[in-house]
Amino acid sequence: MADENVMRTIRLEKATVNIGAGKEQSMLEKGIKLIKSLTGKEPVKTITNKRIPTWGLRPGIPIGCKLTLRGKEAEDILKRMLSAKSNTLSAAKFDNEGNVSFGVPEYIDIEGSKYDPEVGIIGLQISATLTRPGFRLKNRKVKPKTIPKQHRITKEEAIKFMKDKFNIKIEEEEQEE
Repeated sequence: MADENVMRTIRLEKATVNIGAGKEQSMLEKGIKLIKSLTGKEPVKTITNKRIPTWGLRPGIPIGCKLTLRGKEAEDILKRMLSAKSNTLSAAKFDNEGNVSFGVPEYIDIEGSKYDPEVGIIGLQISATLTRPGFRLKNRKVKPKTIPKQHRITKEEAIKFMKDKFNIKIEEEEQEE
């Protein structure tokens, strides 16, 4: 352990909680109330940028809400969301860039939440972004660069991190033949 490179350690950068409501404003208000009750923080509304006539969407309409948490708050909400999924995720929930995304169909499954008759039963998604020291390269203002291929977080490394840190199980998927 003493000769392990500190620049290779993986950490949780942020967790984003998201509820999509479409063009239905009553559903959006319920989503805002739900995120506020789960986290204690006010979410922001997501606004459409494109016109999609078949869905009745035009630029400027709020269609969802989201909240980004970092640090200890991100870990806490991720643990609560994972408990709603029985600490089990499929490998398909991980991407090749070190991100994990999954949905919770009913918020009443989340640890510490109670049913609210005003909200009803709705689901939400959570995305966790994993980083390593040195990932600031791609976000800095002066001379931004891409992350070298050998320093990126692979799907296998993300799965191992989530198993070690959050004690999750990976469910096996059926192979189609």
